[in-house]
Amino acid sequence: MATHTKTVSLTDLQQKILSNDLYNDTDNAGVDKWIQEAVDGKINNCWKRFQQEWTTRLMNDETFTDPIPSNQADFVALVTARSDYKNRKQRDDA
Repeated sequence: MATHTKTVSLTDLQQKILSNDLYNDTDNAGVDKWIQEAVDGKINNCWKRFQQEWTTRLMNDETFTDPIPSNQADFVALVTARSDYKNRKQRDDA
């Protein structure tokens, strides 16, 4: 599985504000850890909504007779390969 690296830019002021609440050592590991955990939390919430929505849609689709995958990677691959799947941009553009 590919890894995607994203960059977050903080001003000195923003860094100081975060450092008021987040433990931050000289290499900014505390803020970096918090940012990663925030992204992980967002991904987890998106996954829960994705799984709930698409499990219901697949179960209510009379034309879908295959088993629903029990692991995340296969489930996402199945759903995103469907002709009726649209990502957020596609849904908003429609």
